[in-house]
Amino acid sequence: MQIIITGGGGFLGQKLAHALLHSSLSFSELLLVDIQEPQALADPRVRCLQADLTAPGVAESLISKHTAIVYHLAAIVSSHAEQDFDLGWRVNLDTTRSLLEACRQARPGIRFVFTSSLAVYGGPLPEVVDDGTALTPTSSYGAQKAMGELLVNDYSRKGYVDGLALRLPTICVRPGKPNRAASSFVSSIIREPLQGEQTTCPVSPALRLWLSSPATVVNNFLLAATLPRGDGRSINLPGISVTVGEMLDALTKAGGQAARDKVSFAHDPAIERIVASWPGQIDNSRALASGFMADWTFAGIIDSFMTHDLQEAS
Repeated sequence: MQIIITGGGGFLGQKLAHALLHSSLSFSELLLVDIQEPQALADPRVRCLQADLTAPGVAESLISKHTAIVYHLAAIVSSHAEQDFDLGWRVNLDTTRSLLEACRQARPGIRFVFTSSLAVYGGPLPEVVDDGTALTPTSSYGAQKAMGELLVNDYSRKGYVDGLALRLPTICVRPGKPNRAASSFVSSIIREPLQGEQTTCPVSPALRLWLSSPATVVNNFLLAATLPRGDGRSINLPGISVTVGEMLDALTKAGGQAARDKVSFAHDPAIERIVASWPGQIDNSRALASGFMADWTFAGIIDSFMTHDLQEAS
């Protein structure tokens, strides 16, 4: 049995790989695929492959009759997809279709876990969003993820794959350096101050966000491998609702006033427009009933970062 992680060299892909290797799932190969060769892991079941998923024939070469689970994490992030229209569509939509079609041809019924996003929502939203709220993306990235969900649902309806589309909360706190995601500041305003570095926040303190820690998202990925087939293929993963101001209050308690003083505000209307279009509060009831997890508090998210990832972030 083979498990594939696209985007396997990235932050989440690496954490998921480690979690799978220590899980109760039985498999003979874990294939990590990325545009840059993924970091090798000390386990004979792991194989790393540098590959461009947008190149003709690559998706077809990955999937075989031995493939049981595909975690499709590879993507161009929000601001990058907005700035490079053609690349965003090639990576975020065309690659998804190629992988689904490869699964269909190799062995119908492969569990296909697609990482979607809150960016599928936009514009005027109800105060609390649920899985049935209409998708109204206001960015190219959001449109690409929404179309990816539709593909996963249709291929699943036809029995070509056994798909799930997981709408991830904004993940905080990510170790490492800032990336080109519109939400990159969410981690930066915690990570950098705790390392003694200055950072800027491009949005209002009143902006409400829907967040999850990396560890909780990875645990939810593990559940998605074996979740029984249900009626709805698209699921809003659980998170917690917190404003930027509340995040900074928690930073002050964790790192002191010196850490809080490292954060200044420099409003960026483009960033705020994108992030403010995403829901800040979601009804978790369906996901929680299915066994997915949520963090308890934002203070707990900071504590987890300081305990497990702060050294890696340096």
